[in-house]
Amino acid sequence: MGHFRRAVTGFTFVFALFFIFNGHVNAAENIPVKCNFEQMQGDNPDYQTMNCLLTETAQANNIPPEIVKAIAEGESGDWKHFDENGEVIITDDNGIGIMQITNKANYDEERLKNDILYNIQAGVELLDYMFERTDLPTINGGERDVIEHWYFAVMAYNGTKPVNSPIIQATGERNTNAYQEKIFNIIEDFNLVELNILPFTRDDFEYDSNSDDNIQFVTMNYDFDLPMTKSRHHFHKGYEVRATSSVNVRTRPTTDSPSKGMLGNGEVVNITGPFVYEEVKNRKNHFVWYPVKRNDGTTGYVASSYLKFNFNDVPAGHYAEEEIYYLYDRSILLGVGNGKFGLEQELTRWQAVLLLNRANHVSLENRPDPGFTDVPMDYQYYKDIAAAVDEGLFNGVSETEFNPNATLTRREMAVVLQRLYEFPDTSSKHPFTDVPSEKWYSDAINRLYHAGVTDGVTATTFAPLQNVTREQFAVFLVRSMNEEYRLR
Repeated sequence: MGHFRRAVTGFTFVFALFFIFNGHVNAAENIPVKCNFEQMQGDNPDYQTMNCLLTETAQANNIPPEIVKAIAEGESGDWKHFDENGEVIITDDNGIGIMQITNKANYDEERLKNDILYNIQAGVELLDYMFERTDLPTINGGERDVIEHWYFAVMAYNGTKPVNSPIIQATGERNTNAYQEKIFNIIEDFNLVELNILPFTRDDFEYDSNSDDNIQFVTMNYDFDLPMTKSRHHFHKGYEVRATSSVNVRTRPTTDSPSKGMLGNGEVVNITGPFVYEEVKNRKNHFVWYPVKRNDGTTGYVASSYLKFNFNDVPAGHYAEEEIYYLYDRSILLGVGNGKFGLEQELTRWQAVLLLNRANHVSLENRPDPGFTDVPMDYQYYKDIAAAVDEGLFNGVSETEFNPNATLTRREMAVVLQRLYEFPDTSSKHPFTDVPSEKWYSDAINRLYHAGVTDGVTATTFAPLQNVTREQFAVFLVRSMNEEYRLR
């Protein structure tokens, strides 16, 4: 390899490359135009152009650009494809160019050597293949825009050999020299974002450190209750974002330009257009710049590293704000589109199913047909509903109907959360005059009330037939998931 030594060998890698390439790698036609790039033999593009080539190719393949740029950094050391003599960089183990592609399959080796964009596309498609492999572990369901979810795909890009085990078998310590750990460090250093350390254990992996055999993955599906890091390259015009720390608003997209003031930590601004690249062509920044507008009308540019998505219909200080973003950061709650959370919208039964399945990492595969006439197998959320019913989280409204579009009532919410989280019985009684003790939902309401999950709408009424809004359910769900929230 170039900067990092390649660990991968053998049939798996050869098959992967044959499957991907087999003569079908073609970079998107509009990328050279968008990046103002013309391939010149022996010449490395300036950093601005290389940032564009890497970013646009990553986005064309639905991969966080932070990952692709870090891999290119780790492989070439400096986003270089050619050496100082104008010769393509080829390492001792035959890694070619900026993405260090080892030619072991049926694709055009001369293009890998002489066409930078083709080389980048090859590396990106290989990474994409690794993400889709079914023999590698997944993290929290594997959302493609979450950087940490690509951990094992990044490992496999270099190889699933003992040298890349996340944990050192002999000591149980973190293997900071593993390829993917080094790549994630590059993401932090060059994109100026902080990633979560994923809490793997020695028991998750089996391998012989003296052998060249691949690691055996004992744990195939990880469910980490951690806030994860979504790519900072996916904001669109009209989105609201908030500053993650105090940061300058620049006159132009470069740190050389004058400041137009400081955004305070948590300050919300509006994205006014697509991101742009660092205007100083020979300055290497992995991040990009967004044009923003502040509430006072001030406009300027802010580095993507310091911005985080903000729902534009959730006002600052809203009672459910913290719980909404707790769920969003864990990819449990995704909003209703166009940058909106859906504040004050009533929650439907199918929406509640999706939230509970995601919150509890419920597998959707190999579930029996629940037999509902209004949830046929081609229904968009059939698998989610089938899994929730099979897990005992939800029942139909009858033996033959689920009624997915019906709104969830407060009494239904209480029963569903009690089924899932099994709050303890108590001899204490709730204060609600509208919840008779003999009703099918009364015990669940009593348990949730004394567990600190829900209050009444007044001191003495629960309103069991009242529909639940999306923000109310967010609060109930987070309190159910996390005792820390219930004790506040």
